[in-house]
Amino acid sequence: MTSSVAVTPAAHKVRRVPVRTCVACRTTGGKRGLLRVVRLPEGAGVVVDPTGKMSGRGAYVCQTPECVTTAQKRKAFERSLKVAITETVFDELRIAITDDSTEKKGATTMS
Repeated sequence: MTSSVAVTPAAHKVRRVPVRTCVACRTTGGKRGLLRVVRLPEGAGVVVDPTGKMSGRGAYVCQTPECVTTAQKRKAFERSLKVAITETVFDELRIAITDDSTEKKGATTMS
C-alpha cells in the first residue's frame, strides 16, 4: 500500500517594506517619502543621496522645509550620522525638496 501525501502549494512570501524614520519629526514610513543624507565612508563628507542607494551610514528626513529646519536646529543629522554637518548640506536638502516638488507639480499639470 502506498500512502498519499498531501502537497500544499508553496506559501507566498509577503515582501516586507523597511520602515524609515524622519530624524526631525520622527514620522515613520517607506523611503519614497523621505530624503536620505549619507555619511560617506572614511570621513569623506556628508552628501544628499537622492537615489537612496549610496553606500555609507544614512539618515532620513521628510521632504518638507519644516523638517529640514527642525533637523538643523536639533542637530539631528549630527547625532544620527555622528559627524559635523555643514550648512551646505542643508542648502542641498532644501534645493532637492524644491526640485522634487517642482517636478511633481509639472507632472500633474502635464497630464
